[in-house]
Amino acid sequence: MTALLVVDDEAQFLRALQINLTAHGFDVVTAGTGTDALQAAARHQLDAVVLDLGLPDMDGIDVIRGLRGWTDVPIIVLSARHGSADKVEALDCGADDYVTKPFGLPELLARLRAAVRRGHPGAGTPVLETADFTIDVAAKKVQRDGKPVRLTPTEWKLLESLVLNAGTLVGQTRLLHEVWGPAYGTETQYLRVYIAQLRRKLEPDPANPRYILTEPGMGYRFEP
Repeated sequence: MTALLVVDDEAQFLRALQINLTAHGFDVVTAGTGTDALQAAARHQLDAVVLDLGLPDMDGIDVIRGLRGWTDVPIIVLSARHGSADKVEALDCGADDYVTKPFGLPELLARLRAAVRRGHPGAGTPVLETADFTIDVAAKKVQRDGKPVRLTPTEWKLLESLVLNAGTLVGQTRLLHEVWGPAYGTETQYLRVYIAQLRRKLEPDPANPRYILTEPGMGYRFEP
């Protein structure tokens, strides 16, 4: 079966689309937020992603950028945004197609089949390799110089959040919410401590980081 990830924050619409796509032979995984979408994409072997842009925790454009950091799985944007500028931005960021709401199911099915056909088979499990270490997101493993790197669960969650958004600035508040929970929005000292620990374990020169970069006052960026 063709495996799809469908991302939309409207639960009723998401459920209806899941039922219809499943009835047409697709194996459907759903997500209601950008964070859940990136994590689901890391866990599942997908043939395509159907993505709404208006998500509660981040813009769908940032989800596209996050996915394109490590996979070329076909992405079809399904959005109520009709403006040409929105379409151009989504396509320039890496989306393969753009369908506006409201839409007909036959049209979406045809575009899905076309995307999968010309697609990038075996977009695969996200494994990110740098000159100094390798990160297997699905297996939750890190290797440096051929040896496993031991990370605490919190260190891993922080690293995963950065890696799934490789090349993109991830804000401090968002990282705190994703790693520690919604009650933690201002405890930026937690980030400083754990970022320092990750740099000691991964960076060739922790004092002059090459991969885990700080954007002062804003957040952090992982640059592979």
